[in-house]
This record gives sequence, C-alpha cells and structure tokens, in this order.
Amino acid sequence: MQDNDWYSDDAATFGDRLTAARDAAGMSVSDLAKKLGVKTGTVSAWEEDLKEPRANRLSMMAGMLNVSLGWLLTGEGEGVAAPDDVVSIAPEISELLSQMRDLRMSIARDADKLARLEKRLRRALEVPQ
Repeated sequence: MQDNDWYSDDAATFGDRLTAARDAAGMSVSDLAKKLGVKTGTVSAWEEDLKEPRANRLSMMAGMLNVSLGWLLTGEGEGVAAPDDVVSIAPEISELLSQMRDLRMSIARDADKLARLEKRLRRALEVPQ
C-alpha cells in the first residue's frame, strides 16, 4: 500500500476511496454489504456520497478493506495505490469538478441541518400528554 495524495480530500471523495478500497480488496458492493450487515443500497449510497456510515461501520470497513481509517476518511495514511491508468485532465475541468464536489458537500450539510431543525420543530409541536 502506498501513502500518496491521489485519494486526498481535494482529489477524491469518501465514496471514491471506499469504492477504490472495495475494488482493491476484490469485493463486490453486495459482498461488502453482507459482511457489514447492511443493505446493498446502503453501501451504494456511501460510494455515491449520498449517505455517510456511522463510526462503527467505518472502523469495520477499514479493517475489512485493509486500509487505515484515516485514509478512508481523508486520503491520508495507509490506503490503496493510485491507479496506473490515470488520465490527465485540464486544470479548468479539475477546478470545475472541485467546485461541484464542494457544492455537493455543502448541500449535504445543509440537508442534514434542515433535517435536525425539522426534528426540533416536530418535537416542539408535539402535544404534551
């Protein structure tokens, strides 16, 4: 395993690193889901950065995939080697992809915040018994 920045936060998302580690371990989405005791759709959502796993699942994944927890989360530490067939992309495209990734993460954070506010509102509106 190499320690490089190919899968760092500015080059890849958590889902990208999870997919790469799962592929490197020779597991299918279904295999990993089964080993973690979750649905296949849950692992797919993690890989597509639509959802995030809980801490206990993260720790289990890192062990199963033979990567460090730090690498899985940030791209730093022991992880999988960068692909040999990396295609170089223009800096403008890279910048656009980076901005899109940032926006997607911002939207996800805002959606989480909205869900917490909605939950608080529902509790506040509950009729005491």
